[in-house]
Amino acid sequence: MSASDVVKHVKSRTNVFVHGAAATPTPLLDALVERKDLEAVKLYHLHVAGNVAFARPEFEGRFRSVSLFTGAQLRKPIEEGRADFVPIFLSDIPRLFTSRQVPLDAVLLQLSPPDANGHCTLGTSVDTAKAASDSARVILAEINEQMPRTHGRSIVEFERITAFTRSDRPLHEAEHAAEGQVEARIGEIIAGLVEDGSTLQMGIGAIPDAVLARLHDKHDLGIHTEMFSDNVVDLMREGVITNRLKKVHTGRTVTSFVTGSKRLYDFVDDNLIVEFHPCDRTNDTALIRENPKVVAINSAIEIDLSGQVCADSMGHSIYSGIGGQMDFIHGAALSPGGKPIIALPATAAKGKLSRIVPSLKNGAGVVTTRGHVHWVVTEYGAVNLHGLTLRERAAALISIAHPDFRAGLTRDISALRHFDFGADS
Repeated sequence: MSASDVVKHVKSRTNVFVHGAAATPTPLLDALVERKDLEAVKLYHLHVAGNVAFARPEFEGRFRSVSLFTGAQLRKPIEEGRADFVPIFLSDIPRLFTSRQVPLDAVLLQLSPPDANGHCTLGTSVDTAKAASDSARVILAEINEQMPRTHGRSIVEFERITAFTRSDRPLHEAEHAAEGQVEARIGEIIAGLVEDGSTLQMGIGAIPDAVLARLHDKHDLGIHTEMFSDNVVDLMREGVITNRLKKVHTGRTVTSFVTGSKRLYDFVDDNLIVEFHPCDRTNDTALIRENPKVVAINSAIEIDLSGQVCADSMGHSIYSGIGGQMDFIHGAALSPGGKPIIALPATAAKGKLSRIVPSLKNGAGVVTTRGHVHWVVTEYGAVNLHGLTLRERAAALISIAHPDFRAGLTRDISALRHFDFGADS
């Protein structure tokens, strides 16, 4: 039926899950906001792509966005109080739905066409969508001819779908981040920390891409991650990523979602070597630690001189979310030979601000605690903070700050904590 007819099944004052990233069911969302009769519909979602009209001021009172991880289009509505944000580990989100702590009345999904056995798949995003689709009473779907058919725990039974519309449109693509000199240098440093046989977790962006671009001389790498993008494809095709030495899902690249270009989506389509699992499995610390030499590469907005990592906000302003950073930082720390890495440029605002600071901004969220942080990498080097005193941590972090800020950082932290950096270690 038409998208407009499909969303007639959404009722006022209900909780609705929205599929995210490349799998955002844009035709259903567009049809939903056209309805004039809805009130107080809560839309739960991770990052959504494309047109996000439901968050516009004119729809306040009709729809309430609830971000479990957010992106550029929802930052302003959250800042202005027109939308909500939930700080939560990615691995904990499925339980919100399955336990009915957040009871879902309906889900809006984008699915691959059903096979001969009546099995659709969640395509490029299984993450929290599997738990949502298993928990909701009503499943409303866009069945897209161009949605890849993915393997793992991605199935949605066609017979469970309440109503659907058909489409044949390209998926939302994520722009490839340009690599600059800073990202290139950070990529070189991190690539030097990656040993043969390592299991990788990485996100999207210029730094993860720069690392992946410098791993072509490695051997028998594995992938166990919450997400990956285009640069993994080349390493798999070249035989650099074999997954041969992994203990969990040996021989398979494991993820909960992918985002990137059509080339990536074509690669995962009906690819038995790539398995998609819900994020309470991909991000399960007990499973992550079983793989050898887990190298977890995560980003930060700023880090203070005690090692506290802010990755989700700029002061009080929400920027993204907790996501899976803590899941993988802790899992990598427990992995035999693992290396949890926080990677960030030394400066922001075109060199005017140091990202390494004496104290986090007022209101900044601590995503990775100073008790969990290990490796920190900037373009000026890599330091391992694990087991270091507060004074030793400060000295180590100052050594990889931009040279223009090192004297000021030394002066400020010495005043705050009465450190004597000339004292014996």
